[in-house]
Amino acid sequence: MSEAKQITKNAKSNLAFAFACLPKQRRNDMISLYAFCRIVDDLADSPDIPMPDKLSGLKRWKECFTSPPENNKALSITQTSILEIRDRYQINNQLFLDLIAGCHSDLKPSRRFTDWEQLKDYTYKVASCVGLISIKIFGCKHPNAEKYAINLGHALQLTNILRDVGEDLADNLRIYIPQNDMIRFQYTERDLIGRVHDGRFTAMMQYISERAEHYYAEAEKYYPKQDAKALRSSEAMRKIYHSILKKMQTNNFQVFHQRYSLSKPKKIWLLLTTQLGI
Repeated sequence: MSEAKQITKNAKSNLAFAFACLPKQRRNDMISLYAFCRIVDDLADSPDIPMPDKLSGLKRWKECFTSPPENNKALSITQTSILEIRDRYQINNQLFLDLIAGCHSDLKPSRRFTDWEQLKDYTYKVASCVGLISIKIFGCKHPNAEKYAINLGHALQLTNILRDVGEDLADNLRIYIPQNDMIRFQYTERDLIGRVHDGRFTAMMQYISERAEHYYAEAEKYYPKQDAKALRSSEAMRKIYHSILKKMQTNNFQVFHQRYSLSKPKKIWLLLTTQLGI
């Protein structure tokens, strides 16, 4: 099994689950992209990697996309594969650099986001950029596919942020909820660290989930039907993550005590309905 396939298998991600919709070559290329994303994300977030190794690892990945080709002689299999994918699909190199920059910013867990505009820049880098790269691999042709990918990226990452509130707190007190949103509902950072689940908290989470709903709606608005076949994998991801968001809303955002997910049969059903265009 290749390094990329092993990384994808071990991650057990909803994103990787949706790749089943893709033809073999595009599926393998998406597995390589996912492995790249997983590696740089782990370099930023994993508590098991020493800071010097994180910095040097992210630096090597950045150099992979900025060094002249003749200097890229000691690349890993995954790095070589990603560069081949970039060139084969003529993907904008800046998208990879922005993604790495977004992950690099996670090296400072004490960093806070003042408002949605600041957080939006982060979600663009770590999620929308992945979408913009992915639509090239999927083979999308319609111009609206880019707007679809950007909006869906914001929606997916906001869903992740809401779902992972408790886990992020446990990871060096990472907080992604914008300070302005907490002020709006008179909910403090101290309340969040104390895992206070009250009316203020649920109102704040509902407010942020409505922001996610807006971006899911925008993604649907720009969904290019001409690229329906190419976007089956992406649509499966949209359905899965939107269902997770709905599940949190229905359950009053019990994110301090559980991690929301869908059962495997439910994910398979969503995958099948996407394949069938239902």
